Formats: sequence, C-alpha cells, structure tokens
Amino acid sequence: MRKYLFGTGIISAVTSGLALLRGLRGDVPFTWRQALAWLSWGITLALSIGTIVDTYRASRGRVVSTDSPIRGREQKLLATRLQR
Repeated sequence: MRKYLFGTGIISAVTSGLALLRGLRGDVPFTWRQALAWLSWGITLALSIGTIVDTYRASRGRVVSTDSPIRGREQKLLATRLQR
C-alpha cells in the first residue's frame, strides 16, 4: 500500500492541489485560468490513480490496457510479487 500512496504521481497531485487551494483563499475572483488549473489538476490526479490501478493489476497477473505506462513490464511486476 505504501508504494501506491507515496508514488510520485500522487505526491505531485496532492501538492499541486494544495497550491490551488491556497490560491482560493484571497479575494481574487475565479477566472478562466484558475478553471484550467483545476481541470489540469483533475486530469493529473486521474492519470496517477489510473497508473496505480494498472500497477496493481499487473502485479496480480491481470491484463493491462495497451495505453498503460507500465505496458511491457507486467511479467517483471508479477515476478517481484511472487518472490515475496
């Protein structure tokens, strides 16, 4: 569980989300730039969660989609899990 929660994708999504939340504190009105920043944050979070799900599936020997960033390393992840 630790390797999933402390992955670089999740850490960067959390820190960028905190920066966006700090930007909402002021009296500055909500602009289109902030909307794009929140959209970008949502996409980043979704991609990092998708990578975690793909890594979990590959380490359990299940099929991973062809557009996954871990495609081609499924056997290595499965072998690492089976060694433990």
